[in-house]
Amino acid sequence: MPSKKAFSADNPQERKKFLGWIVGFTDGEGCFSVSFNKNKTTSSGWQIFPEFVITQGEKSLSILEKIQRFFKCGKIFINRRKDNHKENLYRYCVRSISDLSLKIIPFFKANPLETAKQRDFKQFVLIIDMMLRQEHLRLKGMKKIALLVSKMNRKIPSRFLSSPETIRRTILR
Repeated sequence: MPSKKAFSADNPQERKKFLGWIVGFTDGEGCFSVSFNKNKTTSSGWQIFPEFVITQGEKSLSILEKIQRFFKCGKIFINRRKDNHKENLYRYCVRSISDLSLKIIPFFKANPLETAKQRDFKQFVLIIDMMLRQEHLRLKGMKKIALLVSKMNRKIPSRFLSSPETIRRTILR
């Protein structure tokens, strides 16, 4: 469960305000995503990689640390800029299926997002539930997850669905 000590005040109004702030901040700067990565060590040749991410510039790193303390999970990674920007980017990421299912998902179910990200969150929840049931370990489940992923974020088609490996496996089965 998220930490109640991520902010200084213990009164209920301050807590409610902080919870709303996390929701709003996630609506603006967060993302629920699921990617398919090629992985020769898995039996299917693919690894499904769900994550909850909030990105901020270096000047706002303390905000990501506050969110990390609140959820009591995840890591903060640096993305060093190699372009004309002077400020590095930081990413607060939660990738553990356990943390996603026991901390992140219950929080956003109890405190719904206000933007189109709520729709992405609902797809994300379905995918995590499938992974908890280990459906992602079978081709049929992987395809179902890929279809759900294709409905998330900017509706980018999954590489998994159109990969030669997936097409070949489907023909062989």
